[in-house]
Amino acid sequence: MARIATLPGRLAALGVLLTVVLGGALSAHAEDARDFDALVAGLNAKSFKSKIKAVDAVAASGHERAADVLAVFLGGKLFARRSDGRIFMTERSGGVYLLTDAVTGADAGQAPGKKLRKVRVNNRVRVAIRTALGGLTLLSPDPAKRSAAADAVFKSPNAGFLPTLEAAIARETVEKIKIKLIMTRAAVQLKTGKTDGIKLTAIGTLSDLATPASRALLAGVVQAEGGNAISEAAAGALAGIERKLAFWNAVGNIFQGLSLGSVLLLAAVGLAITFGVMGVINMAHGELVMLGAYTTFVIQEIFRTHFPDLFDWSIIVALPCAFAVSGAFGIAIERGIIRHLYGRPLETLLATWGLSLVLQQLVRSVFGPTNREVGSPSWMSGSMEIAGGFVLTFNRAWIILFSLLVLAALIVVFKKTAFGLQMRAVTQNRAMAGSMGIRTGWVDAMTFGLGAGIAGVAGVALSQIDNVSPNLGQAYIIDSFMVVVFGGVGNLWGTLVGAFTLGIVNKFLEPFAGAVLAKILVLVVIILFIQKRPRGLFALKGRAVEN
Repeated sequence: MARIATLPGRLAALGVLLTVVLGGALSAHAEDARDFDALVAGLNAKSFKSKIKAVDAVAASGHERAADVLAVFLGGKLFARRSDGRIFMTERSGGVYLLTDAVTGADAGQAPGKKLRKVRVNNRVRVAIRTALGGLTLLSPDPAKRSAAADAVFKSPNAGFLPTLEAAIARETVEKIKIKLIMTRAAVQLKTGKTDGIKLTAIGTLSDLATPASRALLAGVVQAEGGNAISEAAAGALAGIERKLAFWNAVGNIFQGLSLGSVLLLAAVGLAITFGVMGVINMAHGELVMLGAYTTFVIQEIFRTHFPDLFDWSIIVALPCAFAVSGAFGIAIERGIIRHLYGRPLETLLATWGLSLVLQQLVRSVFGPTNREVGSPSWMSGSMEIAGGFVLTFNRAWIILFSLLVLAALIVVFKKTAFGLQMRAVTQNRAMAGSMGIRTGWVDAMTFGLGAGIAGVAGVALSQIDNVSPNLGQAYIIDSFMVVVFGGVGNLWGTLVGAFTLGIVNKFLEPFAGAVLAKILVLVVIILFIQKRPRGLFALKGRAVEN
């Protein structure tokens, strides 16, 4: 064997090697381009059936320009040149079309409309294109796009996507999306599988992934197959999924009921204090809740304007501010109106109802009649799907926790502070408490202020899940009174049990009776319950209430 000893000889050999390698690569690239050119040309077939096959072929090619070409085709901007049938992506500019070569992406100049022919598309082709585009984004670096692509392929299963799905499952790192991809693969296998074994395996996979989508898919298989082994397996899997979904639906109803109950608890706990200690029917309590919500709006506007980077802290700042604003209004109401009407419940009710109208109009005059936007901090935003379609929303979970913390704080105030001791003494026997040197008037004012302040704090929480408007409080005042009366007037534990009980019962009744009828049924049950137990679930003990 001859040996190349000189440097020029070695360089010459290296040049030959590079020429061979680059030539092979360029040849392969040119061949790929020719293949993709032929696939794109198929989009201009005469029959729509052939166009659908061409769409699937373009998507299956995995070419870097496949998604762009199909997206333009879907938008109706794919044209063929009449002279040679070359396919272009177009953009109209005046009387001409700006051309981009569909295969290479290169600028191809411009042409008048008479020299071009639009590549036609109908609804069936559009469905095929959307499905193909969904498959092409299964490997996208964006998790949201991968999730949306899996949904699109699940709705329109196509055997051509199986290789892409396998690749996507192998590289997926987000567990939630990976489960969705596995379910999509099973759906494709179930719809397009050639053997019973493939279909039975897909049914087993779907039975482990209990979702409304898998239930609907298996229900369709049961109807379509008509009594064979596939149908029986699908029916068994469907029964298991129904049981799992029923369980998670019950869990979801309990969570929604606790969420509603926490809202009722926040709205009612302040009312339980004023109604229980003072016997005052405060029809303006809902407006005190509303003032807390508007205080949150004002605080957030200050943060948006002056401290945008600290917006997530705005709701923390809003809590003491709302307590102070509503509490100050409460003390003013007690000192200015309520203390002159003790012992006259009808006059108190009418006076506070009129006051509620005044407060509503005051807010309309200052902030306007329209809803105001109150944002949620990042740590309260979003949700998490647990299983079986049960979605845990973070804002409602935080409100449940917050309502329990408020109740715990009030219990500490009642049980561990001198003010709480005086408040309980006045509740049990006002005359005796006064004779022992307790300033009952001061206790009344501070108690009313405390109840009003808690209402303001409730407004902060409600601003995260409801519209902030002058009518915000009106939606909760009747339910709040129901909670207080049902749980036992003035009893915080009774308020807790009453709020959560009414919330959960409402959520279980709504799917069968509807929201309005469910509230009516709950009201009827409470009326019947009060007939048997007038003091509610947990009645206060004391000489004053027993006489």
